[in-house]
Amino acid sequence: MALQAIPTKGNLINTKKSHALAKIGFDLMDKKRNILIREMMTLIDRANTIQEKIDEAYDQAYKMLMNANITLGYCEEISYTIPVENSLELSYRSVMGVEIPIVTIGKDNDHELHYGLNATNSILDDAHLKFTEVKRLTAELAEIENSVYRLADAIKKTQKRANALKNIILPKFEADIKFITDALDEKDREEFGRLKVIKRNKLKAEQE
Repeated sequence: MALQAIPTKGNLINTKKSHALAKIGFDLMDKKRNILIREMMTLIDRANTIQEKIDEAYDQAYKMLMNANITLGYCEEISYTIPVENSLELSYRSVMGVEIPIVTIGKDNDHELHYGLNATNSILDDAHLKFTEVKRLTAELAEIENSVYRLADAIKKTQKRANALKNIILPKFEADIKFITDALDEKDREEFGRLKVIKRNKLKAEQE
């Protein structure tokens, strides 16, 4: 069983201050939660849109590659000329203290063809460009999915803290304030009654 606060005016003042701070903390947590939820829902909408673009781009890219294979023969050797992607860069932005990743890919070599033109054709070029588009969309989707995960985790933690403030901390302070106030009021009534008795006895003694 939790111990009741000692009913003094000093404790009453301190408890009221703590209650006010806890109320501010709850309001801030609630605002943070709402902002994070809005941010997450916006990212989810973006993710759905990008996923549709990726599906469409993949479909087109593989059809283009199939046509290139038909016109050029199997393009396995040509594929070895495409360098490994190593231009990914990762940075972060902050949303209410939550670090959200930003994934970028270097643009310098996007349109540079790494294979010879004498043994290829424009169909292969189109396939190369379409797969480059898929690469960029995939990086963007990875960024958004990771951001949604981080935001969901932050929302869960924020909600847990807000619930603790609302359901445990604030009621405890409110109960302490009521207990101390009632105790002080009772003490004042007892003191007032004691003074009345002293005054009455004093008047009686003077009359005698």
